Amino acid sequence: MAKKSKDARIQVIMECTEHKSSGQPGTSRYITTKNKKNTPERLELKKYNPILKRVTVHKEIK
Repeated sequence: MAKKSKDARIQVIMECTEHKSSGQPGTSRYITTKNKKNTPERLELKKYNPILKRVTVHKEIK
C-alpha cells in the first residue's frame, strides 16, 4: 500500500478577478486544496460569484 503524504496537499484561497473592477462592495472568495507537487503554478478556476450572479474567473491569492 502506498504511503500517504499530508504535506503535498495545501490549502489555497481563490478570489474573483472581475469583482474588483465592478465597483461593488464585498468580495467573492473560495477556499480549496491543491497538490503542490502536481500543480506548482497558481490555480485559475471558473467559479460562481453570488454578488455578480454569474460564473467568473477566480485566481489563487495565497
